Amino acid sequence: MKNNQLKQKTPRRQFLETIAAGAATIGFASIAVPARLDAKPFGVPEEHDFNNPTDPDAWFSQLKGKHRIVFDATQPHELFPFAWPKVFMLTNDQTGTPANDCGVVLVLRHSAICYAFEDRLWDKYHFGEVFKADDPKTKQASLRNPFWNPKPGDFKVPGIGEVAIGINELQAEGVMVCVCSTAITVYSAAVAGGMNVSAEEVKKDWMSGLLPGIQVVPSGVWALGRAQELGCGYIFAG
Repeated sequence: MKNNQLKQKTPRRQFLETIAAGAATIGFASIAVPARLDAKPFGVPEEHDFNNPTDPDAWFSQLKGKHRIVFDATQPHELFPFAWPKVFMLTNDQTGTPANDCGVVLVLRHSAICYAFEDRLWDKYHFGEVFKADDPKTKQASLRNPFWNPKPGDFKVPGIGEVAIGINELQAEGVMVCVCSTAITVYSAAVAGGMNVSAEEVKKDWMSGLLPGIQVVPSGVWALGRAQELGCGYIFAG
């Protein structure tokens, strides 16, 4: 009896294991390249204008500043995807270049795309478990986006003190944040498979929960290429 009970799985565990299996298949072999760059599902979707009134190239034309850098965030990696842009601006300020003279782009791609979405989606789709993103406070799979509208004192660095590394705080200093449409398409389809609902339905829900000011781009690697064409140095951010 005990063995049978141990073998039984809760619906929540089955759901998460199904999603994990789907996510594990994400790779070059699972991505069919569209015939045209604007073909679905990997072009910027028509519904991208929930919070993105501009097209990706027009968005990149806003990049200003003498010192330009692009941070490549491929996965949740503690504080690093958001701490490094802040460090770049702080140390430039210390050497005579204010934040408004720095051109900083943060690209959220692969499993770091979770940070582009509101708390509602983190709770509904178990983003913390799906994307292996822990809450810095609880050290457990996060049920919220810890980097959106953080409270004062949420993030402290030994020897430095409190740091403002919330996405909204970085945006206020001029950091441009974009998210990979390709990854949104693939991950939302994997999650939809675990829920036995349509991929279109889940993707539409995710797009409706995109955070303000975050630009959807055709792919993260597309954005990295554009940023470097515009004079950005490259830094891997986890």
